[in-house]
Amino acid sequence: MDIMHPAAVIGTNAWGSETYGKLVRGSYVDESTIRESVELAKKKDLLIFDLAQDYGFGKAQKMIGEFGTDDIILSSKFTPMKGYKPGQVRKSLEKDLSDFQREYVDIYWLHLPADIEENLGETIELCREGKIRHIGVSNFNLDECKKSKEILDKAGIPLYGVQNHYSLIARDWEKNGVVYWCKENGISFWAWAVLEEGMLTDPRVKTPRSIMKILFNRKKRKLHSLYVLMNKIGKRHEITIPQVAMSFVSSKGIVPICGCRKPYQVEQLYEATNVKLSDKEIRLLEEEADRLNVKILGADMFRFAVRKK
Repeated sequence: MDIMHPAAVIGTNAWGSETYGKLVRGSYVDESTIRESVELAKKKDLLIFDLAQDYGFGKAQKMIGEFGTDDIILSSKFTPMKGYKPGQVRKSLEKDLSDFQREYVDIYWLHLPADIEENLGETIELCREGKIRHIGVSNFNLDECKKSKEILDKAGIPLYGVQNHYSLIARDWEKNGVVYWCKENGISFWAWAVLEEGMLTDPRVKTPRSIMKILFNRKKRKLHSLYVLMNKIGKRHEITIPQVAMSFVSSKGIVPICGCRKPYQVEQLYEATNVKLSDKEIRLLEEEADRLNVKILGADMFRFAVRKK
């Protein structure tokens, strides 16, 4: 697998304890099933797993470490929630590496645009020590991305990628130039919330109730005509509605991050990213999504957590 051009990334935000699974995701998936999903992902060459310390209330990273990380690519993050203190990135990374039972992480993201120079400065040091292979930024706007690239360029280290919220119904980062800037500069753009917390799945399929579904169910009813179109396009390619949402992203040269707790979800992601939607299909989907103008998660929904100096 080429780390610079991944077809898709396995998300781990839904991995966790029984309490976390039932409360936040509506159902619990045991570790043995998740382990099966990891093994299938390896067979499908979907080798990148995206993690963070808060995923699954802290359990996701420990699980991947217990499964074994010799033959996978690890993507993890530092989330700056308080004022900068020297050594905080190093301390956080050491916790990650302990969880992973590993001496380095393949891709490390600054999760929020807070104290950018200070936090990236530490990340650069860790990269030079071999504890980080690639550096990315997440939830950054265009100016913050440019600033990060300048800092890394001066250190002789390329900006690997930008990881932001993007989906068929949330294309703000494309409209405001971030996606184009990434492509222009050879920087990977990863999309999280591709399925909008389950809202871009087939409404005819019953799924367990969760906090997210309760919050957004009213909005899902407004997406009826988009589901009809997605179903029509999906039948043409022999894929499902959620797979159309995944394929839409990958067909535009964007890397979809999709949560996979069960083997069939890994299989769906693999199949979806091997389907290329036509320019006409992409245009029809975008026109219908824009016409409906239904927003589930804000594209910059974590801006509130960025501490102001």
